[in-house]
Amino acid sequence: MIGVVGGGIAGLAAAHRLQSHGHEVQVFEASEDLGGLAAVYETAGDPIEKFYHHLSKSEQTIVDLATDLGLGDAVEWRYGSTANYVDGVVHPMDKPWEILAYPHLSLYDKFRLGMLVLDVDLRGGIPSFDTYQRLEDFEDVPVEEFVVEHTTRGVYERFFEPLLDAKFGARKDDVSAAWLLGRIKFRGERDVLRGEQLGYLRGGFGRLLDALVDSVGRKNVTTGARVTDLDTAGGRVSELTAESAHGSETHDVESVVVATMPTVLEELTGYHCEIDFQGTVCSVIGMDEPLTDTYWLNVADDAPFGALIEHTNFVPPEHYGGEHLLYAVSYVQDPSEELWQHDDAGVEEAWLAGIEDLFPDFDRDAVSWIETARNPRTAPIYERGYLDMVVPYDLGDAVAEGVYYAGMASRAQYPERSLDGGIVAGFECADRIAGAATGRATADRAAEPPDAP
Repeated sequence: MIGVVGGGIAGLAAAHRLQSHGHEVQVFEASEDLGGLAAVYETAGDPIEKFYHHLSKSEQTIVDLATDLGLGDAVEWRYGSTANYVDGVVHPMDKPWEILAYPHLSLYDKFRLGMLVLDVDLRGGIPSFDTYQRLEDFEDVPVEEFVVEHTTRGVYERFFEPLLDAKFGARKDDVSAAWLLGRIKFRGERDVLRGEQLGYLRGGFGRLLDALVDSVGRKNVTTGARVTDLDTAGGRVSELTAESAHGSETHDVESVVVATMPTVLEELTGYHCEIDFQGTVCSVIGMDEPLTDTYWLNVADDAPFGALIEHTNFVPPEHYGGEHLLYAVSYVQDPSEELWQHDDAGVEEAWLAGIEDLFPDFDRDAVSWIETARNPRTAPIYERGYLDMVVPYDLGDAVAEGVYYAGMASRAQYPERSLDGGIVAGFECADRIAGAATGRATADRAAEPPDAP
């Protein structure tokens, strides 16, 4: 039996793939709910994710998995509008003429920014088209130094710096240029007239989680079961111990996939991951009327949130019983920060007061409900040297044979963490386990004495 620690999308994907390779699996999830960061709230219509999600066109593994699970027709591609809120004005940033009209960048700033997005290096006045092919070349370059050298000081201060402030806060100066380049490449296709095309699963990504659980088999998924120990004596994992309301149980295992945060991996194996993570406070606000006509609003203002994401300007409100759904979100680098210390009522008041400051016509009476989620580790801080700190999929050399890792500190979650990355990590571990099992079987056959004449 293969043990999988964690019932989020990475763990369920690993279990699904392992079964396709013919392995028996058992998933152990510490909480009572499956899905991790893709868990959902109920609405007047379709469920909505507690933390916002969408797909970029570069993410193909999750689309293939949805197809394999019979949900291929539910993957829908829509155009997600983007705007920047600066000095009391919402500036649309999708169409070329909107970007050209943006008053906070000069025409030359916009030209240099456009060339960077198109992977064209204009330093020295001679275009180069292969400078940005290897992200590794920029791993140790500070993001500010890179942007100023490859575009302009204005592009950094008036375009990228507010976005970095919103995403990384006090840690922005630690971020590498490799992350920024990778993030640009990660984004999907753009239509000149309509903007960027993004994907969503009709009915919500909870449908994908449900389909994975159905595929794996509910009897092979145990919730409320915290894995507390892995027996790696002798250099190979052999047993897994899980505690639940029913007591402690030990299971014989051939291999284990740890599909959780690296803190859990360290507790179980002693393997220390040096990657720092940031937390998120994220609320879904149900409203009777829309706040804006923009899907993703970057907020370059003294506000408690770095972005307002109006989901029903991406997926129509008809899917949610006519309600308009808005995410208010802020990343947290330190648990001592005031927002993190607030209870739900304090967070909700901060959001609503912040919205009122930006939009004086906002009417609190239009708010029908608010649900708030928080997680201390929702995203890595992609600092310089990040790729040297990722946790290998196969921890046979570092921990013990048969131990694998598919959590958020894996290579699949770079340059941006995503549902697709979780699935890729789960598949990578499952395929390695299947390959190792095939190799052992071949070695065992080779070691057998020849048949007697």
